[in-house]
Amino acid sequence: MLDIKVIREKLDWAKKKLATRGIKPETLDELVEIDQKRRDAMVKSEQLKAKRNEVSKQIAEAKRNKQDASDAISAMREVGAEIKKLDGEIKELADKQNYILLRLPNFPDDSDPIGPDDSYNEEVRKWSEPTKFAFKPKAHWDLGTDLDILDWDRAAKVSAARFVYYKGAGALLERAVFNFFLDENMKAGYTEVLPPYLVNDASMQGTGQFPKFHEDVYTIVDNDDPDKPLDLTLIPTAEVPLVNYFRNEIIHGEKLPINVTALSPAFRSEAGSAGRDTRGLIRMHEFRKVEMVKICKEDESWKELDNLTHQAESLLQKLNLPYHVVALSTGDASFTSAKTYDLEVWMPAQDKYREISSCSNCTDFQARRAQIRYRDENGKLHLAHTLNGSGLAVGRTVAAILENYQNEDGTVTVPDALVPYMHGMTKITKEDSLI
Repeated sequence: MLDIKVIREKLDWAKKKLATRGIKPETLDELVEIDQKRRDAMVKSEQLKAKRNEVSKQIAEAKRNKQDASDAISAMREVGAEIKKLDGEIKELADKQNYILLRLPNFPDDSDPIGPDDSYNEEVRKWSEPTKFAFKPKAHWDLGTDLDILDWDRAAKVSAARFVYYKGAGALLERAVFNFFLDENMKAGYTEVLPPYLVNDASMQGTGQFPKFHEDVYTIVDNDDPDKPLDLTLIPTAEVPLVNYFRNEIIHGEKLPINVTALSPAFRSEAGSAGRDTRGLIRMHEFRKVEMVKICKEDESWKELDNLTHQAESLLQKLNLPYHVVALSTGDASFTSAKTYDLEVWMPAQDKYREISSCSNCTDFQARRAQIRYRDENGKLHLAHTLNGSGLAVGRTVAAILENYQNEDGTVTVPDALVPYMHGMTKITKEDSLI
């Protein structure tokens, strides 16, 4: 959530910043007008309360002196009714103000490329050259089917489209990938967490998924009343339970930065993605992801964004997967992010890079929503800064391995870094399928 004080005091600047994220200037004008009315009502209410307190003392004094205080008592009843009316108005105005604030995205950083969509993203750096073959490479969905390690047809029968069964060496590869990621992240100083996979609405609001993105998630409903949602949602990313672990808490500054990592499933409805990536592991309703989250001091978050991004990059480098890093434009960055670097891995069959990790600095945006604060050495309270990044998306990594490590005979070589996690298996063949 944005700081209303910043919007109020730097209105033109705020309009210019948020215009790059699709927010109309009149939205902020309305917000500031509501805020002014709320503050004016609060001043009037406080003045009346102060008057009531003073007259109440006079009434008590008059009663002690056995004097007639009926006129003053009658006047105070009217004042009390006015205070009640004002407090109701204040609550209504505060609700209107919060309604708007909860739907405003984070301010983009000055270094962000300005543009409405991903065509304005800028390449920052590239690692290794795209994989080339002397034969026409197969797409990972064809490789998975031919090797009998991925089964979409039976997953559609059992669940629906955009679900998959991993089988035999495919299941082992998926497990090898996420265990490798977790081990590497822990070596880099992250603490592993196994979080809940169902979270309440306050948690979804704390990290910015609610109220704006209700349609993108799966919410649990009451069995007796299917139209009544319960206060539980399947997580779209482990970022939600990891960040909200600290919700409404004050952290001692000496403990920062806090670095945590978690493997979890991610559940996404993929609303609005009809016709996009209908085949393969790129856009699934359920997938596994290793997440990295940082909680840090306000003056350390940009350094920590670099650390987070480089850690995600190191995983791709150790798997020897070509990738590049792009800075997302103001129109393509996530709702909560001030700056995002996407890591995009090379997919030979598609002849292009595809996102495999987003590393974001959310500054104090999530911390203000979730009230995550820290106390400095002088005892002063500050909002923390929160960062998150995929380290990495597991299914997309499996897809990248299948495409980049495929052989002309249809087998797939196992990356050296994963051989110990694959029980010594160095090549995936159809004979490795178990069912």
